[in-house]
Amino acid sequence: MELKVTKIGNSLGVILPRELLIRLKLDKGDSIFITETPEGFRMSALDPQFAEQMQTARALMRKRRNVLNELSK
Repeated sequence: MELKVTKIGNSLGVILPRELLIRLKLDKGDSIFITETPEGFRMSALDPQFAEQMQTARALMRKRRNVLNELSK
């Protein structure tokens, strides 16, 4: 899909077609994440690094549930 950079106010931007917004499950005000890869750039509605960190945190919280319960008292 080819998109053109256009002037938006005093800035430059890209208008995302509705089909792309639907596929990415994006709406007005949502954030997108651009990740550089060896093949170029990848755009997603999810920050892969943050998702990995959250997965690690959830696993740790499950494993240390009793400790966290005691600390919360």
